[in-house]
Amino acid sequence: MAKDRFHDVVRTALEKEGWKITADPYEINLDDVDFEIDLAAEQLLAAEREGRKIAVEIKNFISPSNVSEFHTALGQFLNYRDALEKIESDR
Repeated sequence: MAKDRFHDVVRTALEKEGWKITADPYEINLDDVDFEIDLAAEQLLAAEREGRKIAVEIKNFISPSNVSEFHTALGQFLNYRDALEKIESDR
C-alpha cells in the first residue's frame, strides 16, 4: 500500500516524542482478512514500568470530497479497532 504524503513526518514526530516504531506498516491477518495500519509504536513509561502501545493510521484528506475521505477513514478506524481488540485481547 502506498504511504500517505505525511507518513515520514508523523513517524519522525513520534520518534522525537520517545516512541519506538515497532512496525512500518503494522500488518494484521484476522479471519482471512489482511489489514495494514501505517505504524505501530510503543513507549516505556518509567514511572509505571508498563509499556504503552499505539497504532497510527495517517490520513491527509486531499481528495475533492472530504466527506467521502472521512467515511473511508472512519470505516478503517472501526475495522482496525475491532481487529486489534481481537488480537490484543490480553492488553
